[in-house]
Amino acid sequence: MSSNDQPVETTRTTDEVRVNLISLGCPKNLVDSEMILGGAGEEGLVITPSAEDSDIIVVNTCGFIDSAKEESINTILEACEIKRASSTPKRVVVAGCLAQRYGTEIRKEIPEVDAIIGLGEYDDIGSALRQIVEEKRGSQLFRISDPDKACNAEVGRFRLTPSHYAYVKISEGCDNPCTFCAIPSIRGGFRSKSIPMIEKEVRELVSSGAKEIILISQDTTSYGIDLTGKLELARLLERLALIDGVEWIRILYVYPSFLTDEMIEAIAQIDKVIKYVDIPLQHISDRMLRHMGRRSNETKTRSLLEKMRERIPNLYLRTTFIVGFPGEDEKDFGILRDFIREFAFERLGVFPYSEEEGTPSAAFENQIPPEVRARRLEEIMLVQQANAFRSNRARKGEEVTVLIDGPGARGKNGATRLKGRTYGEAPDIDPCVFLDIDDTGIDGTLIEGTAELVAEKVHNESTFREIALNSRPTLPAQPIKPGDFIRARITGSSDYDLLAERIE
Repeated sequence: MSSNDQPVETTRTTDEVRVNLISLGCPKNLVDSEMILGGAGEEGLVITPSAEDSDIIVVNTCGFIDSAKEESINTILEACEIKRASSTPKRVVVAGCLAQRYGTEIRKEIPEVDAIIGLGEYDDIGSALRQIVEEKRGSQLFRISDPDKACNAEVGRFRLTPSHYAYVKISEGCDNPCTFCAIPSIRGGFRSKSIPMIEKEVRELVSSGAKEIILISQDTTSYGIDLTGKLELARLLERLALIDGVEWIRILYVYPSFLTDEMIEAIAQIDKVIKYVDIPLQHISDRMLRHMGRRSNETKTRSLLEKMRERIPNLYLRTTFIVGFPGEDEKDFGILRDFIREFAFERLGVFPYSEEEGTPSAAFENQIPPEVRARRLEEIMLVQQANAFRSNRARKGEEVTVLIDGPGARGKNGATRLKGRTYGEAPDIDPCVFLDIDDTGIDGTLIEGTAELVAEKVHNESTFREIALNSRPTLPAQPIKPGDFIRARITGSSDYDLLAERIE
């Protein structure tokens, strides 16, 4: 919030218990955070975006790789410092993957934490939060159990995304043997939700404004195998596309080895399923894929990608790779670099290998020095940057449908700028489309003529933020608002982001 904006005044009653949540990590963790807050609300607790104004600070942690663990620990320590400096009693609760994986260590090393709650305890977390405030506990509340339990419908959430899109976990856990990954030991084995359960979630989300449904899991393509003995993703897509109000269905975390012709056909033929697939490949060198425990090789991977591009029109492919995996020599790295340059993925992320305690690869010989991992990371990102900039230049003049997410920073000559996405950009991880809007024509993006300050909850990596508009705009007949689909023409680019103008 800028210095010119004034906070929205709130009145607090003496018996209120206020909860602030800081959500770290991936979209799967975000859904968990929404369920935690939903449980708190059902228990009569009040949700606040201010840690200082809260009675309970919940840190929903990520424990996947070293950088995520470091961020989680630093955030816990910051919450404990807020507690220490507060003139009123506060409680700090640690939840999520780090709590599940290292709960005992947190209990010992950070005694200021009042409660440690694992992934298997979210069904009753609302009552646990009230308990730690109402009881005069002299010791930590410690609830860590086996997370490997059947999935429940994740309804009654307190939404942290903008209302027009939402994440839906279709399964939990993972059975894949990737040697670098600790997820199976943290979140348990693979288990799917039933189709009726997912339909119930989606209908609730649509009723609260969601137009884009983003399907997530550790392994989206294995959906249903544990329920029926068959891969059921195609059938799930067909069912979800029948729900009124769903306009876009986006698929993330597609495990390549289980992506079948039936699934490819469903993506190609179902109109509401957008032609965007997130398919983490991790590497392309056969030797590295074997060491990583992946269920594929270069020939199969190339064949699958070529089939997808042939059968799915206007497909956007997103993938991720790991560089510096133990034993990766310059030949392996060169194979990966040349493949990325040749294949020109529309969207790509790359990560340096992280040694995860308890995983097979942590004990492998020939660990790559950090400086070599960093150099390879930079080299791959330069290759992808060239691909992305070339793709952006080629899109100039293209007419697209843009889903508006909200306001952006002021554009050229002080024009109002909106931020949105085509189907080729997933929220939070991909670039954006920025539209400069004539203030005399289509301003009022979040206002609709009634308020000078609009505060909207949106997810911003770890907490809430407030979006403020500083002055009342000239009101158009039909103001654009978040969640609107508009037609636009791409006029250029700014680094990875696209610039566009509205087509009247």
